[in-house]
Amino acid sequence: MLLLSQFLKQQETEDTLVDLIGTLMLACKEVAIQLREGELAGVLGATDNTNVQGETQKKMDVIANDLLKKFLLDNPLVAGLASEEEDHPVAGNPEGKYLVIFDPLDGSSNIDVNVSVGTIFSILALPEDMDPSQDEAYLQCGRKQIASGYVLYGQSSVLALTTGHGVNFFTLAHTGDFILTREQVTIPATTKEFAVNMSNHRFWEDEMRNYVGDLLQGADGPREKNYNMRWIASMVAEVHRVLTRGGIFTYPWDSRDPAKPGKLRLMYEGNPMSMLIEQADGISSTCYKDIMDLEPKHIHQRSAVALGSKEEVNALLSYHSPESTGQAAELNR
Repeated sequence: MLLLSQFLKQQETEDTLVDLIGTLMLACKEVAIQLREGELAGVLGATDNTNVQGETQKKMDVIANDLLKKFLLDNPLVAGLASEEEDHPVAGNPEGKYLVIFDPLDGSSNIDVNVSVGTIFSILALPEDMDPSQDEAYLQCGRKQIASGYVLYGQSSVLALTTGHGVNFFTLAHTGDFILTREQVTIPATTKEFAVNMSNHRFWEDEMRNYVGDLLQGADGPREKNYNMRWIASMVAEVHRVLTRGGIFTYPWDSRDPAKPGKLRLMYEGNPMSMLIEQADGISSTCYKDIMDLEPKHIHQRSAVALGSKEEVNALLSYHSPESTGQAAELNR
């Protein structure tokens, strides 16, 4: 069995990147310990604070964010970081070469009911002559990511990681090491599972309603097969299921706030997850454009998301006319 560091070196990963990923995993192991203790450690429940998104912060949101910041800022390779829980980027070491973008605890609304949550991260190079304390340094399209991944905290803690050469799973052992447990993960091209928050149905575009309506007709409808719906309300858990056994996960544009293209954050969730999905032979799209081709305009930008098994995502895209000039199409381009 290969340790994470051994595997990365075997893949001829740059030493500095191996070092940085190791630092991220040290922080994630600390998060895993806190979550494992749960109510015994007093980490359940909400704080009185709201983040930049206007969402009430859970205690573990704050704890996970502080842990990641502490470990990363202590690493001389880190020039700066941006967190979903921070209003603005935080500068690191002046000699650093990497920027780290992360959602410290995705799915934190599920913590109190003991459902899987996770940490999502993306690694970028610091552009020359850019200030890592300013948003502009981080506004890079997803294609420029050097690495991305997540740690799922569930029955076991699992790292899904890509450095641009496929997706691999590593499981956290009792020794404190992440050990390779699945190599070169590939998403099945076909599926009979979909994940979507059906409570938002009335706010979707007609194209999305038509697509889901056809899925619900099952074998009697135009898709001619029966589908199962799954919904965990934790993107890490949803994507892990897709990577493990296929499926489609979508959080589409809706009309509740015309200024926001979707609920999920492009930099903290959309781009890192899209890199993983594409590296595992899947598709990740806004329904109008590949997510990693979007040019971000601000650090907390949102995006519609549809990702997963190639044939199913392509079927969804076929419902969305490329000539569409609707509001959702414009916001997601």
